[in-house]
Amino acid sequence: MKWLPVVLACLQLAQGAVRISLRKGLSIRDKMRAAGVLDDFLKHIKYDPVKKYQPSQGSVVRVPVTNHLDSSYFGEISIGEPPQKFLVLFDTGSSNLWVPSSDCKSPACFNHAKFQPNDSVTFTPSGRSYTVSYGSGAVTIVLGSDTLKIQSITVTDQEFGLTQDEPTQPFYFADFDGILGMAYPSLAVGGMATALEGMLEQNQLAEPIFSFYFSRQPTYEYGGELILGGIDPQLFQGDITWAPVTQELYWQVALEEFAVGQSVSSWCSQGCQAIVDTGTFLLTVPQEYLESILEALGAQETSYGYAVDCNDTQSMPSITFSIGGAQLLLSPSAYVLNSNGYCTLGMEVTYLPSQDGQPLWILGNIFLKEYYTVFDMANSRVGFALSA
Repeated sequence: MKWLPVVLACLQLAQGAVRISLRKGLSIRDKMRAAGVLDDFLKHIKYDPVKKYQPSQGSVVRVPVTNHLDSSYFGEISIGEPPQKFLVLFDTGSSNLWVPSSDCKSPACFNHAKFQPNDSVTFTPSGRSYTVSYGSGAVTIVLGSDTLKIQSITVTDQEFGLTQDEPTQPFYFADFDGILGMAYPSLAVGGMATALEGMLEQNQLAEPIFSFYFSRQPTYEYGGELILGGIDPQLFQGDITWAPVTQELYWQVALEEFAVGQSVSSWCSQGCQAIVDTGTFLLTVPQEYLESILEALGAQETSYGYAVDCNDTQSMPSITFSIGGAQLLLSPSAYVLNSNGYCTLGMEVTYLPSQDGQPLWILGNIFLKEYYTVFDMANSRVGFALSA
């Protein structure tokens, strides 16, 4: 287990769980559409959401930027002494922490908070760098170390990336400044220490777990909560269903079955995998199952997604994911998105399988709004309970 040594130490020195309020802003997709640049942007990239989960080699990390076009839940951290504040996407689908740097001259950086190394008495440069390659360009990042604070949590000498260059589209339109990755340390670029590793090593977590609650009616001021080092029983109903992590890179679990209404498919009889990803908004469906799902839900493919009649929403069937022996149901109100009277499925397609060749699903915010989710680092498992 990748972080077991520090987990065992952490269990003996609990400091108290920390609650971080998440904000819900307009998505990058919505802001780019309003600015009239979305269609042209999408024409010039080749996008498959599962490319995010294909490990990269060397100093180049390939992450299709459209992973984050719909991600709009973020919270506040600070880096440095005295603290410099940033809004970050807390992303269980990646492992690195990065924020814009004062050295960055891109328009996207000028539109966001930038870290000023010279203003921090505790900053230490490392000189190492890597590149995150996106469909629209590349983000160049130089590594350094400094004090990371998330409310009462303090991690000294935390390694993080400082962007030197960012693509204007789409990062100019993001409400968040950077990303704090929460996947396994084995996924981190160049062996970079993750923020969670730092918290565990320095005994900053009451327990070696964290949990997410996403509000079903989010606002900018309150979109949900991230609880570091604990679970809040007031945010869920009933028991927690646990599923073991099947590959310690992402928070990936086995999907035992999928059903539309009362019709149980046999799609996962030979095995399916699902990645639980707070950095993805939609549900991602393997390409080989998409046509059957669209037919069962009465959806039509359009340039703006998989459209359904808003008047038919209440009569549409629920969809059910079987995980950890439990049936986790999504009603139409959860998986249908209504944008000013135009309704689409909260789904997208992928063409790539998981690393072991099994069909790969991604459980994004559409799913996570319905299920309070617990990430247990000590036991390498994910827990689901119906959100309050």
